[in-house]
Amino acid sequence: MSAGEELKELKERAEKAKEEKGLAPVSLTMAVVAVLVATVSLLGHRAHTEEILLQNKTTDEWAYYQAKNLRRNNLEALNDVLSAFEGKSEKAEQVSKRFKGDIEKYREEQTEIQNEARQLEDELHYESRRANRFDLAEVFLEISLVVTSITLLTGRTHFWMLGIGLAAAGIVVAATVLLLR
Repeated sequence: MSAGEELKELKERAEKAKEEKGLAPVSLTMAVVAVLVATVSLLGHRAHTEEILLQNKTTDEWAYYQAKNLRRNNLEALNDVLSAFEGKSEKAEQVSKRFKGDIEKYREEQTEIQNEARQLEDELHYESRRANRFDLAEVFLEISLVVTSITLLTGRTHFWMLGIGLAAAGIVVAATVLLLR
C-alpha cells in the first residue's frame, strides 16, 4: 500500500471515528504512528543511501590498493630481471636503485590505503546496522498501524492496545540506533 493510499484510508477511518466518539483516541494513535512510520522510513532511506555511498568508496579504495600492488609487483619483477644480468652497467644499477625506491614508496602507500579501506569498511558495517534497525522499526510501526486500524473496524480495544505495544517496540528498535558503535 502506497503512502497516498494509507493517508486516504486513515482519512476515511478518521471520519468514521468522528461518528463514534469512543474511537477518537484510536484515530489519534493511528495519526501519531503514521507520522512515526514516515519519520523512521525517511531515516532508513537516508541510512541506506549512506550505506551505498560507503560501499562505493570502500570498493574504490580497495581497487586503488590493488592498482598500487600491481605496480609494485611489476617493478619487483622488472628489478629481478634487471638483476639477473651479470655485470650490470652503471645505467642498470641506477634503474635498479630507482625501482627499489619506487617499490618501497608503493609499499608505504599500500599500507595507508589499506588502513583507509579498513576504516571505510568499519563505517560501512556501522551504517548497515543502522539501516537494518530503521527497517525493523519501520516494520513494527507499519504492523502497529494495521493492527490499530482493526480497532476501527471491530470496535475491540485489545487491537488498539496491541497496536500501541507494537508501536512502542518500533520506537525502541529505532532508538537503539543511538546505542550502536
